Amino acid sequence: MTVFEEQLNERAAEAEKIIQKFLPKEEGYQKLVIEAMNYSILAGGKRIRPVLMLEMFRVFGGVQQEVVEPFMAAIEMIHTYSLVHDDLPAMDNDEYRRGRKTTHVVYGPGMATLAGDGLLNYAYETALLSFRSSAVLPQFDGDIADRRVKALQILAGKAGIYGMVGGQCADICAEGKAEATEEELIFIHENKTAAMLESSMMIGALLAGASEAELLEIEQAARKIGVAFQIQDDVLDVTGDEAELGKPIGSDEKNEKTTYVTLHGLEDSKKEVKRLSDDAADILSKSEKSEEFLIPLVLWMISRNK
Repeated sequence: MTVFEEQLNERAAEAEKIIQKFLPKEEGYQKLVIEAMNYSILAGGKRIRPVLMLEMFRVFGGVQQEVVEPFMAAIEMIHTYSLVHDDLPAMDNDEYRRGRKTTHVVYGPGMATLAGDGLLNYAYETALLSFRSSAVLPQFDGDIADRRVKALQILAGKAGIYGMVGGQCADICAEGKAEATEEELIFIHENKTAAMLESSMMIGALLAGASEAELLEIEQAARKIGVAFQIQDDVLDVTGDEAELGKPIGSDEKNEKTTYVTLHGLEDSKKEVKRLSDDAADILSKSEKSEEFLIPLVLWMISRNK
């Protein structure tokens, strides 16, 4: 195991503990939906989004971690709800996620839909717990002076119709078309995938004290990372190993999806992944300490095999 892999495992374990700290108790008449929510979020994974958020917080000099932890849990709840809904029969109809049965297979489509709804709503309840922290944050020099309120705006906006949901809408509309345009495809990648990475990185830096100008640069870098991440996902859907990925390959073809690979081929897709990742690394390298773990993490995400 490399030094980076050890660091990643340590940070993923740290994020896991933080996430579990904020999960709802499985009790009351709503117990079943909470069980389904917790089943979904405890399916594992590297916890890339909360890990990214905490790393940005540290790179930008954040100290009082309790202010960012509720947002770390919230971003993973939102990410998980999107996966639960993506897997539903009305969407991608996938039976496996991270190597085990998807939520709708275990709990039924109706309860899985409610579990996704529950995770999305509970994410905002959780993020609001950041206001309990006694940490005094400097005023933000952007449109909203209160950094926690600005973080909530980013969290909601990047997950909504002008972010992830908007990208998912365009993705569904593109299914079954003879060929989606490259403009449509990039819009899908920038919103369905990149928006939540932007949210993670921007919120971490914002709560640590980043300026508006720095936040805009982080947003640009995260967008490139997200597009590269999704193109790599498209590549893996063609070339990946199902056992290693923990989910079926070939689902894009099954669902008649136009991808960057179908438009440009495997080799050009791989070249675009490298170009975008290099651009993102150049932007992030302006921040001190980014070489220690942040940039290696970004490059690992983009060049992953699973």
